[in-house]
Amino acid sequence: MIANPVTLPLSGYQAQHLRLAVNGKVATLTLNRPDKKNPLTFESYAEIASIFRAAARDKTVKAFVISGEGGNFCSGGDVFEIIGPLVEMNTVDLLEFTRMTGEAVKAMRQCPQPIIAAIDGICAGAGAILAMASDLRVGTARAKVAFLFNRVGLAGCDMGACAILPRIIGQGRASELLYTGRVMSGEEAERWGFFNRLTPPDGVLAEAAGLAQELADGPTFANAMTKRMLEMEWAMSVEQAIEAEAVAQALCMETEDFARAFRAFAAKQKPVFEGN
Repeated sequence: MIANPVTLPLSGYQAQHLRLAVNGKVATLTLNRPDKKNPLTFESYAEIASIFRAAARDKTVKAFVISGEGGNFCSGGDVFEIIGPLVEMNTVDLLEFTRMTGEAVKAMRQCPQPIIAAIDGICAGAGAILAMASDLRVGTARAKVAFLFNRVGLAGCDMGACAILPRIIGQGRASELLYTGRVMSGEEAERWGFFNRLTPPDGVLAEAAGLAQELADGPTFANAMTKRMLEMEWAMSVEQAIEAEAVAQALCMETEDFARAFRAFAAKQKPVFEGN
């Protein structure tokens, strides 16, 4: 379950269990097993975690897109390559596996770059978790999102679902999806706030890439701070959060991007941020 070390820069790394492409400041991860609706394997779980861990040290990549090939996002863990072997494992090995899958979510939430998921078609099980762990989600009306763990006799509390999903769509709605494992349609996902926006299927990847480029062209030090504060403040009191934001904003005010924005405003120009 250990992936080969990810080398930097990410633009030069050849992913083995998914496709990684870097275009300027935006990196795109594509789950590319379309014949099976892009399921995850032990190896792809580990490589996803390794890539996002390495991203914290890559100074050129400023935003990520994660998508699936062939009209689907991800069908979850591969039934034969993952689910079958799990049935034969003992408790120690099973715990090693569940902790390993959780590392992918931890890495996604802890990397400083915003992650935009482009979601079309099937987005189920661990695939729904990857979408959930992203910062923003662009979907289609035909998307089918399902946290279907209880359909296979498991609890809905997988890979952080009980902590993160209620933050996105609310406790009651999250409870319904996690207890029933039912499919959430694309339109329902947008209405409930799981999808930030809906686009036609042939435009979902371009929409996500455009949004990633917009963020990558922004004040990326400040964007990373926003991501960090969104993660930390859930466990803070309001007073603690206000104090933490005071420190964070003071740090951002020391950046060149803040000074650039002021100079551009004074000159009635659009600021060109450089992320420092």
